[in-house]
Amino acid sequence: MTDIILFHSVLGLRPIERHLAECLRVCGHAVALPDLYQGAATDDLDEGFAIKARIGWGAICLKAREALASTPGDAVLAGISMGAGVVAEFWESRPLAAGVLLLHGLATVPANTRPGLPIQLHVADTDPLFPEPDVTAWQESAEAARADVQVFRYPNAGHYFSDPALSDYNATAAAQLWSRSLAFLT
Repeated sequence: MTDIILFHSVLGLRPIERHLAECLRVCGHAVALPDLYQGAATDDLDEGFAIKARIGWGAICLKAREALASTPGDAVLAGISMGAGVVAEFWESRPLAAGVLLLHGLATVPANTRPGLPIQLHVADTDPLFPEPDVTAWQESAEAARADVQVFRYPNAGHYFSDPALSDYNATAAAQLWSRSLAFLT
């Protein structure tokens, strides 16, 4: 069994995150899925950013910190899009994390990253939020930290291609992402 804490995207805690958490639980993992928006959620990116602004990054991180307090220190840190940014806020203070799983977003690699730390990144090939130069620079920083890095780029996919409720959805890419993520977590 792997302990996992999964932080949702800027859209809030939605059915896709709940479904993923349930799938992981069925596979025998313990999953913490904090609601950083306290019930607010949307399918619209602009509205998601408005919710984030209204709540404030400090309050979002406070909720994440509260959730982390009851999570084992070796839990896998996982984040979806904005959730990767939340992972970035706490990664340095969780040096025993068993791994880092980043879906649709980047997280700054801290200087104290443990050599050999398993990290997996999944992003769209032409993601306007995370263009190729940024992904390449991120990969170089993770490799410089001597982490065990896997980067998966998905062609013909939009930013949040794994969510069937969104227009970015790509069934083939989503199936690959979930298969690779599950393998990473076992």
